[in-house]
Amino acid sequence: MPARPPRSTLFIIGGAEDKVGRATLLRRFTKLAGGRKAHIVVIPTASSFRSEVVEAYTTVFTRFGASRISVVDPTTRDQVDMVEEIAALDTATGVFMSGGNQLVLSQMFANTALGEAIHRAHARGAVIGGTSAGASIMSEFMIALGADGAVPLQRSSGVSQGLGLLKGVVIDQHFAERARYGRLMAVIARSPGLLGIGIDEDTAIEVSDGLFTVHGRSTAFVIDCARAVSDAPDARRYAPLLVSGAVVHALPAGATFDLVGRRLADFVEHHPDAVIVAETAAEEVATARP
Repeated sequence: MPARPPRSTLFIIGGAEDKVGRATLLRRFTKLAGGRKAHIVVIPTASSFRSEVVEAYTTVFTRFGASRISVVDPTTRDQVDMVEEIAALDTATGVFMSGGNQLVLSQMFANTALGEAIHRAHARGAVIGGTSAGASIMSEFMIALGADGAVPLQRSSGVSQGLGLLKGVVIDQHFAERARYGRLMAVIARSPGLLGIGIDEDTAIEVSDGLFTVHGRSTAFVIDCARAVSDAPDARRYAPLLVSGAVVHALPAGATFDLVGRRLADFVEHHPDAVIVAETAAEEVATARP
């Protein structure tokens, strides 16, 4: 019987995740990366405060038992000399991209040697995670700029190239907190073959095998304009768009969504405190073993 291919997982956070308290999402990421056997590569490149970002994530991942933390932080697309950085990605069990400016991530990782190394890591089963800008870069196309607000406006947002780890979607982050419903709706109305996924702060989607499950404090939204009527091809610049018949899914923690079938797949009422207590107890038992 042929060997089953490795399970490829993305862990995509909407930004502003807890790092100093229970840090439920980062705890989950560390577990997916292998727990005490995890080798996590932190990519702080999008941030203007890279040393602080590295320190914060090193602290939290180490707190949850990761045995090795590496840093990959390119400053140019010319990556022929980045042998150590590529080697770190090629041995990582988890890769985590911080928030900041997603256009910087696009410049440094889309169609570069380091970007190819991230794809290799994903293909062999390493979990790829990101928050805020590190969330947006996961998809094939990402929102690079755009006006916040509830109303979808024609040509009010720009789209750039992402890493393409998740096909057929556009991801937006800080979704409810920064009122980004309008800009994501406008992008999906213009490209109805895509799904829009908006993720609130301290909330994540765990993506694997064509499904995603929601974790965290708030909600992930899915916008589907496959059967919607829109005047996007003809509307004047900055005019409010007509979008009629779009399907919107509001998915709290415990919901599982089928990206292929574009439908709710399952919902299990989520009790984060119980999960944390159980996982903490298991970690303490494992740590106590000789």
